[in-house]
Amino acid sequence: MYPAGGSPLHRIAVSATSPLDNIVWHALTGAQARFAVGCGGARRFAPGFSPILGFEERLAPDFSALQAFSESGESFYCLHWTGPPPSGWQLEEDGAVRQMLRAPTECQEPQAAGLRPLANGDVGQAMALARLTRPGPFGPRTIELGEYFGVFEGARLVAMAGERMAAGPYREISGVCTHPEARGRGFARRLVAHLLARQSARGLTSFLHVMDDNPGAIHLYESLGFASRSVDPVRVVRRL
Repeated sequence: MYPAGGSPLHRIAVSATSPLDNIVWHALTGAQARFAVGCGGARRFAPGFSPILGFEERLAPDFSALQAFSESGESFYCLHWTGPPPSGWQLEEDGAVRQMLRAPTECQEPQAAGLRPLANGDVGQAMALARLTRPGPFGPRTIELGEYFGVFEGARLVAMAGERMAAGPYREISGVCTHPEARGRGFARRLVAHLLARQSARGLTSFLHVMDDNPGAIHLYESLGFASRSVDPVRVVRRL
């Protein structure tokens, strides 16, 4: 059997100690440490970036280590952990996220017509699109974490996708979203294919996260060569 909302988990060979098993921690203590704050066994993306927590002990997170690095009312995404919320924290959402991996293959870069890199001047529109479509944790500085591309109709941003976490040879594709009025026109496929080609040219292995109750997105990613690696708990917690 396999979780509802997707296909069976097709394992792609990775190291027994792969950073993908605790990707947030490895990203925030490795290649993206400059974007992180925290101490001890806890890290978070710095304010303004994607609100995500990473813990060295992923099943027993040390929330106390974040006391000096978070404020009352802040909400964060947290992977893997399933225990009761610690004192001073409240559970807001509880779900499951599917990690998908694309085996390294030669990937011809598609035509980039109609796509352009997002810049600081596009942050307002990117934030509005993320609030409307909820592609996952997204902040006003998230586009600084990697390459982000958008589809514009006139001056209006109608679709986007980019890169978020990085660790070892792995690079995440994230923030994939399309305005409801522009869906069904292949924008998400074009954006993801463009990023895949660019990552492949850099010798990187692409991965992504998608909510497990989103079969449409899972099917799209499978058609682009991704296979499911794991399904993990994901929660949103708020500091009281």
